[in-house]
Amino acid sequence: MYRAYPEESVLVVIDLQERLMRVMPDREQVIRNTLILLELANQFQIPVIVTEQYPKGLGPTVPEIAPKIQGNKLLEKITFSACPELVELIKETGRTQVLLVGSETHVCVYQTVRDLLEAGYKVQVPCDAVCSRRTLNHENGLSLMRELGAVITNTETLVFDMLKTSGTKEFKAMSALVK
Repeated sequence: MYRAYPEESVLVVIDLQERLMRVMPDREQVIRNTLILLELANQFQIPVIVTEQYPKGLGPTVPEIAPKIQGNKLLEKITFSACPELVELIKETGRTQVLLVGSETHVCVYQTVRDLLEAGYKVQVPCDAVCSRRTLNHENGLSLMRELGAVITNTETLVFDMLKTSGTKEFKAMSALVK
């Protein structure tokens, strides 16, 4: 168990791409919660790293998110795990905690989380900001990550854990988004 600290965190967005997200039943929820976490990253200057799995075939990041990630690091990949390249990008930030969202829960998200945990990072996965085409695969992916030591949380819990207190400018900006 650990607390989320903005100054120790990196937000990683895994493969929220057009062709992949088109078939996700929880598409809208995942995009909404990813946008909330991108705003959290903006409020606290949390570095953001975005991956795209074989963009020639799966297309670019969905248009709802693409404008919010401009200027952040983009990692194109053909492997399911974003590591070891992702580990190198996170090392550059000097941060030790990873907040990870994306698709699919039981494939790219799971394999990336497994590799990040093996590399010694603390990982939190908001269950409402990751998705799979099938519920069973989503639930199994979350279970596997929990068993490996990742903290399975949700977007609102993560936001308020980062905020720590009310009455700040960050609280005002974020509380409006999670209502």
